[in-house]
Amino acid sequence: MFNAAPATILMTADTVGGVWTYALALTRALAPYGTQVALATMGAPLSESQWQEVAAISNLTVYESHYKLEWMDKPWDDVAEAGEWLLQLQDTVQPDLIHLNGMVHGQLAWGKPVLVVVHSCVLSWWQAVHGEPAPEAWSTYRTQVQQGLQAADLVVAPTTAMLQEAARLYGPFQQQAVIYNGCDASLFQPAELKELFVFSMGRIWDEAKNLKLLAEAAPKLPWPVYIAGNAHHPTTGATLTLPNVELLGQLTPEEAATWLNRASIYVMPARYEPFGLTVLEAALAGCALVVGDIESLREVWGEAACYVRPDDAEGLHATLQHLINNPEVRHQLADRARLRAERYTTASMAKTYRELQAASLRLQAASSQHEPGV
Repeated sequence: MFNAAPATILMTADTVGGVWTYALALTRALAPYGTQVALATMGAPLSESQWQEVAAISNLTVYESHYKLEWMDKPWDDVAEAGEWLLQLQDTVQPDLIHLNGMVHGQLAWGKPVLVVVHSCVLSWWQAVHGEPAPEAWSTYRTQVQQGLQAADLVVAPTTAMLQEAARLYGPFQQQAVIYNGCDASLFQPAELKELFVFSMGRIWDEAKNLKLLAEAAPKLPWPVYIAGNAHHPTTGATLTLPNVELLGQLTPEEAATWLNRASIYVMPARYEPFGLTVLEAALAGCALVVGDIESLREVWGEAACYVRPDDAEGLHATLQHLINNPEVRHQLADRARLRAERYTTASMAKTYRELQAASLRLQAASSQHEPGV
């Protein structure tokens, strides 16, 4: 009988953002199913701490490259070379299924079921950040991403909001589904007595994260504000600074978990955030959540967060001051967030992915049986 469950998956991931965290979490969660993951990395070399993470995952093999990602400056020669590398890697790994966390390589001649995850995209990012469609300079990106997504057997997004936006920009797709991201709650142990500070994490240069709004609100707050994240722009190399806050730099996952476990309030006033893994981590760590008032975050968090307009520093300050002044309200909000977060588990995420992967393999098997000469 045909075994519909993929024994080996070839997955891609970049090393410079939340996709890395997602890829490792999913790989760990697939281990009980006996699934082996060959992870092809792009964007930047793995750091020492990333290699340490990899070493602890028994069902993972990493194949490292330094090819540019599709959203980087003048990436297309690298993208083409990366495609050739990935096809060669497929010959070596012999996977049952291809799981792409970048979008343009969906159009390659894989010969296997292809699942592409839309974690984010430049065109939706640009619209959210700048309030207008992306300029003509992104036309090649638009075409390449559209071709990659339309060629895929299945397109997945982490929220309905992101999937609808992707379909509007690049659709129609052959098949599509929403799979919420997950996180392992055991990694977070909220301190019995939370410390009195405000915390955030993210790429400080990223206008979508909108952490500059937190810097604007910080001076009048009675609590200190800490932000963890890389202040170096990946393309220009420029270093951004934010006044009125203490920048902690890039933290290891263990260090980030420690800060989250200690923090009372977590802030992410995002203009654009298709899911928000760091917000989920903060909720599991027992933080009260203050996030941007955007469709995707309302979808994920419902009544378990406070929402602020991404352009309203005074509103952010007022919301934070209210939580600081009212410990009971703050604790109730944190409890609601942690309860809501329990629905977004890595086990649930992996189960849904596995079901969709199995369905894709069954369809491929049925299709091959009906081909001429089979």
